[in-house]
Amino acid sequence: MKFRKLGNSDLELPIITLGALNFGFFCDEEKSIETIKAAVDNGVNCIDTAPTYGGMKGNSETITGKAIKGIRDKVIIATKFGTDPATGRSSIKGGGTKKYIIGAVEESLERLNTDYIDLYQMHFPDAETPIDETLRALEELISSGKVRHIGASNFASWQISESGWTSLTNELNQFVSLQTRYSVLTRDIEKEILPVCAKHDVSLLPYFPLESGLLTGKVTREKEAPKGSRLALWKGAFTSEEKFDIIDKLNGFGSEIGRNLLEMSLAWVANRSQVASVLVGATSPEQMVQNIEAISWDISEEEIQAIDSLVLGDESS
Repeated sequence: MKFRKLGNSDLELPIITLGALNFGFFCDEEKSIETIKAAVDNGVNCIDTAPTYGGMKGNSETITGKAIKGIRDKVIIATKFGTDPATGRSSIKGGGTKKYIIGAVEESLERLNTDYIDLYQMHFPDAETPIDETLRALEELISSGKVRHIGASNFASWQISESGWTSLTNELNQFVSLQTRYSVLTRDIEKEILPVCAKHDVSLLPYFPLESGLLTGKVTREKEAPKGSRLALWKGAFTSEEKFDIIDKLNGFGSEIGRNLLEMSLAWVANRSQVASVLVGATSPEQMVQNIEAISWDISEEEIQAIDSLVLGDESS
């Protein structure tokens, strides 16, 4: 397993992080715990969860806490704040306030059955709370030992710059990472967010690298996503004729180099600028191992450029 430094922190993450969105929702507790243990046994020692994952009400955090019992010192736990675990709303008013953060971290610590969180991330920006208040509250959590490092999620480029500048000018710990949607098919971040992250030494933790299953190779125009899967539930958000046209081209190139769509998709995003670790979900130990194997081959620069050319066409030149 390859490891990479996370921003300017002392954390080193495996190139693949187990995303715990499925646990307690698309995957029952027993299978979830088996999947987490399979990940750790195979070198994936970072688990990313949130209070709203797993069908809300903190299910995913609770399951993760049970799975890491007895091995807490061997794993890196990343979780989030700023969403309501009772309703699953994408953001809540006051989610960046000191009062909210102090309460939220205690709830997460209890569910995770731990006394510290390795990476505590702001799940969504709070438009009504100054970032200065948020960062100072997080600074207190770091000073108390309840949080080791802090990160952001779903921030725009200007919000990354604002938080970085605020941390620098006030001598506060800064966000070391940004979770954002990124895949070979979804590349909006490359124009503004990637350069800003590089400037502020913020590592990327891409989510939906497989477009919620579209890039696993198991779904085609003729073969729909399995019933009950995330892709089946959110189909309209990930599938389109244009995407299937690109997938056809990628499959053709994959045949030439002896790699399948899953392998190309994961290796491509793992080797992009600023990426520290790729967030990949799994609903079984077997799927976890498959993802680890798929991301672990050494894709060449020529192969990356060929993929870019197929996806972007004239834009890649």
